Amino acid sequence: MRNTSLLAVIAVGCTTLPLAASAAGNLNMICSADVVVCEQMTTIFSQAHPDIKVNMVRLSAGEAYARLRSEARNPRTDIWWAGTGDPHMQAADEGLSQVYKSPLLTQQHDWAQKQAEISGYRTVGIYAGALGWGYNTKLLAEKKLKAPACWADLLHPALKGEIQIANPNSSGTAYNTLATLVQIMGEDKAFDYLKRLNSNISQYTKSGSAPVKAAARGETTVGIVFMHDAVAMQVDGFPIETVAPCEGTGYEIGSMSIVKGARNLANAKVWYDWALSADAQSHMKDAKSFQLPSNRDAQISEYAPRFENIKLIDYDFKTYGDSAKRKALLSRWDKEIGASAQ
Repeated sequence: MRNTSLLAVIAVGCTTLPLAASAAGNLNMICSADVVVCEQMTTIFSQAHPDIKVNMVRLSAGEAYARLRSEARNPRTDIWWAGTGDPHMQAADEGLSQVYKSPLLTQQHDWAQKQAEISGYRTVGIYAGALGWGYNTKLLAEKKLKAPACWADLLHPALKGEIQIANPNSSGTAYNTLATLVQIMGEDKAFDYLKRLNSNISQYTKSGSAPVKAAARGETTVGIVFMHDAVAMQVDGFPIETVAPCEGTGYEIGSMSIVKGARNLANAKVWYDWALSADAQSHMKDAKSFQLPSNRDAQISEYAPRFENIKLIDYDFKTYGDSAKRKALLSRWDKEIGASAQ
């Protein structure tokens, strides 16, 4: 699915991003969406703004947050686009992102505006998607396994070694899963659940969408991901079934943040405003991005999982977007789960 030739043109490693740029035309961006979406959105923006050269690097949300922290005294990134909102909120909490109120903010759904408000306008919602999983229907049938419909079903001994999920230290998807389970079950019960689930995990991946891609390839049976990532595999023709857990589930608000101290601040604001427009967000579905866009007038793919059909919890973005809360949960995960991970 990677367009490596396009990546070679528009993306370079963060270590080689320009240290200085004229106000006329550079924008250094971290993108935490799927690489195909990152490439497409960068290309479309460049066509609309040919005077701005976008230097894009793709990092998972957890990696992007870590990069911003490491660059805090000497920022080389101007804008961070996409990825789960929790790390964006944590960056805002630590003052790594800059206050900005776009003139397009009022065009966004209430959940996107609320994300901006509770962050002190240091980040904003750009899309949303519910947490769940995808399973390979062929493998399930071959192994005579029961289709998992609930979080509890993932603990069945028959699924030993059949599940993949990302590592919450690097993946916003996996951190969202951790925070979701804590909110559904309470922290101690959630960690007891995760310890038992660990017996069924074959791999903790770096990227949040990697588990369902592995399921699509037949390398694992179940991948715990955001549902739109499972839908993307299904639309591509893979034997993947998408599941919204019966007990309820959390959701992400994919977000966008301008980096505090951005060297190309004016161009960062150009991207920010463009990315909140209905026209820009309507293009995401063309890259098989099946999230729900934040702009009320943006076109939504017919395949996008709709919130009204999913049992959602009242996800507490403020609490679980707090950097101290993140640090505490990840420290406990490392000690109780990561240390004995498969």
